[in-house]
Amino acid sequence: MTDIEKSQVLKIIRFALSEDLGDGDHTSLATIPKSAMGEAIMLAKEEGILAGAEVAALVFQTVDPELQVNIALEEGQTLKKGDVILTVKGRSQSILSAERTALNFIQRMSGIATFTNRIVQKLSGLKTKLLDTRKTTPGNRITEKMAVKTGGGQNHRFGLYDMIMIKDNHADFAGGLVNAINKTHAYLDRLGKKLKIEVEVRNFSELELVLNMRGIDRVMLDNFTPEDLKKAVQQIDGRLETEASGGISIDTIRDFAESGVDFISVGALTHQIKSLDISLKAAHQ
Repeated sequence: MTDIEKSQVLKIIRFALSEDLGDGDHTSLATIPKSAMGEAIMLAKEEGILAGAEVAALVFQTVDPELQVNIALEEGQTLKKGDVILTVKGRSQSILSAERTALNFIQRMSGIATFTNRIVQKLSGLKTKLLDTRKTTPGNRITEKMAVKTGGGQNHRFGLYDMIMIKDNHADFAGGLVNAINKTHAYLDRLGKKLKIEVEVRNFSELELVLNMRGIDRVMLDNFTPEDLKKAVQQIDGRLETEASGGISIDTIRDFAESGVDFISVGALTHQIKSLDISLKAAHQ
């Protein structure tokens, strides 16, 4: 985790803890003496790819800096049922107060990494790279995109600010694709900004328009069939980066990738995920 990622992650951890703790974990405060010390073990209950152990450790240490967290496995490691992911020692009240928030992060991140890795395996031997999208849980984009990378995928733009992507609605509202592209260049020139430009096309007519315009970095081929995608990639012939999107599942992604497209973006990486089953148990049990 980079320093920038850690700073962003800490912000959402603090918010998540405030959401969960409110004015106190009254169950733990009522049942556990303040002086009680304990140890807990975080266990994998099913197979998958580990992501988020560092985030979970930050949750514990945000609740109580004196908690001692030992991460036993590396990010991206394959989990087997029964594997010990981490141990945490210290005040029992603190461990219990952090438990659910820590598990929420690591379960979801590991679920994303596991699913991402399954799709990446489908692309084995091909040049195509798997991309995520902005279809993320509000407030948790940083952790979900980190999990995609852990699973072997790559991150698309983080938000609306770090790349230009002219999609169908932009073109329609701007009075057409050519207008949208020309206005984009004028806007960037006026502000002196340098952002990569990607343009979505829905058919071969729009693709021809894009190929005849300057200053475009990548074309997104939206809802093309595998056969049409292959024709489009051949027509582009390396002049632009190519990305496929729309209607692509884990079962069909290799058919699309065999077209030679550079990237395939899959929204389901982060918005249709089953969290991995992970639990936290007191060490003496």
